Amino acid sequence: MAEEEKQENPKIIVDDDWKAQAQAEKQRLAEQAEKRPAAGDAGAGAAGPREVPPASFAALVQSLVTQALFALGGFEDPNTKKRYVDLDLAKHHIDTLSVLEDKTRGNLSDEEKKLLDESLYEMRMAYMQMAQGASRF
Repeated sequence: MAEEEKQENPKIIVDDDWKAQAQAEKQRLAEQAEKRPAAGDAGAGAAGPREVPPASFAALVQSLVTQALFALGGFEDPNTKKRYVDLDLAKHHIDTLSVLEDKTRGNLSDEEKKLLDESLYEMRMAYMQMAQGASRF
């Protein structure tokens, strides 16, 4: 009977490296939010312009990575406080990064290429680990 319980409850191995990166990004964003004055704060101005990060290749890649991480259960839903895994959605975001890689080949700076290569590698590895864990159920 003990062997049957082990088979029903497989151990899921999670790569903590991508989690650490996601947590560091979350911390950085929280620190940026703390530095911004709230809309009701003195000196903020009721009609003052809101701060939007500049559009960049890095921001696009980071946006897709964040979406993939969310779909891989890397963040909890702020409303339900639960983590959801949607492998199909995660694959879509990773595939979008791959399309971006194909369409920008030869047109990226070394820094941009490194960011995209590392992001794709990390997301593919995270996806594989989650997919292998899910297939054991």
